Amino acid sequence: MAQEIHFSFELFPPRTPEGWQKLPNLVQKLASVRPAFFSVTHGAGGSDQHGTYEAIMQVVEHSGIEAAPHLTCVGSTRANVAALLARYREAGVRRIVALRGDLPPGHDSAGAPGEFHYANELVSFIREQHGEHFRIEVAAYPEMHPQGASPAADFENFRRKAEAGAHAAITQYFFNADAYFDFVNRCEQAGLNIPVIAGIMPITNFAQLARFSAVCGAEIPRWIRLRLEQLQDDKPALLDFGLDVITQLSRTLLDNGAPGLHFYTLNQSEPTLRLWKNLALPVPLAA
Repeated sequence: MAQEIHFSFELFPPRTPEGWQKLPNLVQKLASVRPAFFSVTHGAGGSDQHGTYEAIMQVVEHSGIEAAPHLTCVGSTRANVAALLARYREAGVRRIVALRGDLPPGHDSAGAPGEFHYANELVSFIREQHGEHFRIEVAAYPEMHPQGASPAADFENFRRKAEAGAHAAITQYFFNADAYFDFVNRCEQAGLNIPVIAGIMPITNFAQLARFSAVCGAEIPRWIRLRLEQLQDDKPALLDFGLDVITQLSRTLLDNGAPGLHFYTLNQSEPTLRLWKNLALPVPLAA
């Protein structure tokens, strides 16, 4: 029998009152296919943790599914991270996504504000404070972090996070399956035996995707970019093309051993659920 595949969804704290009003219905729709967990990003634009906490509580209330807050280094002190961890633990949270976070303009990691500069330091701190209570996911960049000095240096950064005590990694989204499998092979050769979950971005808007990809370093293959440019004024055709592209990518990943997929939903249910249906993914039984 094939190994069990795990799927999860990422949400962000809404930026408007209307978004907050829509969040319970969004969560319920996505929860209907019973993901392993929802992750919630670090505030609106990475600004604070209040919105993250509120969104986490709504996920739990309206779905009963495990929720994992993103916790970031930049601007954080040991005291405020300890307080956040205690608050999340008291609320029943058992999973954390530990990240460096976005750097302020003009700073590098070593000179960033706060007492933590790298994600491995945050992972170590969580382990020191709470042992194995929290399952910790960290970020991985198959195509290299956009601020990485080199592929080798970027991989060493990942190695430090894994060896600090991460249980699994979630990748930045990508469109080149070979980049993912090369990264997994490098992990195996380095003796890093943690699952590497593939990050998946449904394609719904060309301009938005191009903007996101320029920031995060995800390469849009030329043939995809050209087709999206051609279809950007025909929304239904663009959605159908994007669905086909991401379905094929997801099937290639799963058929060749990816342990799961993490969908970047952008707080939209329909594109992710269309992809889920297209992949004919099984809905796990309720616990």
